[in-house]
Amino acid sequence: MAKPLLVIGNKNYSSWSLRPFMALAQADIPFDEKLVRFGDPAFSKAVHRVSKAGLVPVLKHNGLVIWDTLAILEYIAETWPQKNLMPKSKAARAHARSICAEMHAGFAGLRSACPMNIRRPPKPAPVPLSKTVQKDIARIEQIWTDTRKTFGKGGPFLFGKFTIADAMYAPVASRMETFEIKLNKVATAYVQDLLNSKAYQVWKEAALKEPWIYAEDEVD
Repeated sequence: MAKPLLVIGNKNYSSWSLRPFMALAQADIPFDEKLVRFGDPAFSKAVHRVSKAGLVPVLKHNGLVIWDTLAILEYIAETWPQKNLMPKSKAARAHARSICAEMHAGFAGLRSACPMNIRRPPKPAPVPLSKTVQKDIARIEQIWTDTRKTFGKGGPFLFGKFTIADAMYAPVASRMETFEIKLNKVATAYVQDLLNSKAYQVWKEAALKEPWIYAEDEVD
């Protein structure tokens, strides 16, 4: 089978790009990677060559172009079923799809107030978090806690073993660390385990070496 090509943005900032990278790398699926830098005048033209949506990430594989992050993750799980990137039981899969969709569509307050910035030294946000952001954090904490308690036996991730749900929530876990957001014991342990995963550590190492500054995601 041909290797997929993953087109991504800056590793320091591109939370959406991190998600499919996590799935591919954590599952040891060989793939090629192309980075298109945020702020580059040629960014839009370069990405439009790959996808008419003009956004990253994009996955190219066997003549297909997939340009939505959740669709990419579902495609990876379906194409490499032996990697078990979806939970095995019907109930767990339904739950995984629900929390992935909620992450995909929600939590705009947290995303805006606390953008992913892996190079930023861990410290609280420069201004108090709004009620909207606090509500987002509380809901994410609830999702992680409930999922771990219900489905998390057999490993440190949401469904025990790593799935696309963990890939979807990896950028949020990074934000929790960067902005020193206090969580309960279950959620704190999950953040630590996810950020200690081999895939995230590979991404982080590369992110820390990037020289580019994207002012839009530098909140202080």
